[in-house]
Amino acid sequence: MISVVIPALNERNAIVETVNRVNAVLSGAQLTPYEIIVIDDGSSDGTGQLAEQAGAKVLRHPHNIGYGRSLKDGIFAAKYDVIVISDADGSYPIEAIPKLVERFNQGFDMVVGARTGPNYRESMLKSPLRAVLKMIVEFTANREIPDINSGLRVFRREVAAGYFGHVSDLFSFTTSLTLAYMMNAKFVDYINIDYSERIGRSKVRLFRDSLRTLQYVLEAATYYNPLKIFVLLAVICLSLAVLSLAGGVIFQVVSGFVLGVGAILLSILVVAMGLLAVLLKQIMNQRS
Repeated sequence: MISVVIPALNERNAIVETVNRVNAVLSGAQLTPYEIIVIDDGSSDGTGQLAEQAGAKVLRHPHNIGYGRSLKDGIFAAKYDVIVISDADGSYPIEAIPKLVERFNQGFDMVVGARTGPNYRESMLKSPLRAVLKMIVEFTANREIPDINSGLRVFRREVAAGYFGHVSDLFSFTTSLTLAYMMNAKFVDYINIDYSERIGRSKVRLFRDSLRTLQYVLEAATYYNPLKIFVLLAVICLSLAVLSLAGGVIFQVVSGFVLGVGAILLSILVVAMGLLAVLLKQIMNQRS
C-alpha cells in the first residue's frame, strides 16, 4: 500500500509520461494497492488536467506556494502510510521505486535515491555551492550524506509529519527532512540511482534557493544540536584570538592584544549561550 506524491508546476510536457511510468512500474512490481497524487502548484499550462486524465488524483493550489508545501499537502491527503515522493519532470528513475521500497521494508525509516550519472554533473557555479551546503549538512548530522536533497525517497507519513513544523515549505524540504531524521537518530539509507536530464525548464533559482537551504540547515542545527553550532562559533573566535595575540606579540601592536582578549571573551560568551540553548531545549522537550 503506497501513495506516490508528485509536486508539479507547469510540467505539461512530462506529467503524463511520469504518471504512466508510475502506473506501469508499481503494477508490474505488484506494489498494490497504490495511488498517485499530483499536486498542481498553481500551474498555468494545464498540468493538473493532464495528470487527472492520466489517472492521478490531483490537488490544486490557486497559486504557487512552494515545493515543500506541495509535498506536505499531498502527504496529508494520502490514503496510505508509506509515501514515495518524486518529481514530475522525468529526471528521476521511476523504475527504481521497487528497489527503494524493498530496502525500506528491511527496517529503515527512510530510503533515498542518491543521484549519479553524467546528467548529474553540475556547472562550475553550482558545484561549489552544493559542496559547501553538503559539508555543513554533514557536519550538522555527523555522518556522510551521498545526496543532501534528492527528490526520490520513501518514508512513512506518520514519522515524517511529526517533523513538518521544522521542515521547509520551499525548495529545502528534502534537505531539512533529511536533517530532521538524522538528528533524531532515524535510520536513513541511500541507493544509487541514474539521474536523467529533466524535461522542460528548471524551477530552481540557484542563489536564492541555496541561501534558503543554508538558512534551514542552520535553524535545524540550532534546534536539534545547539551546542555543536555554538562550539563551532567559539572555536572560530578562539582561532581569531590566537591570530590576534600572535600578531600583537610579533608586531608589537596594542590593537592586536585588545582584539585577542575581546575574541577570547566572545568565545566564552558563545559557549555560555550554547549551554543555555541546550538547557532551554531540554525544558521544551520535557514540556512536550
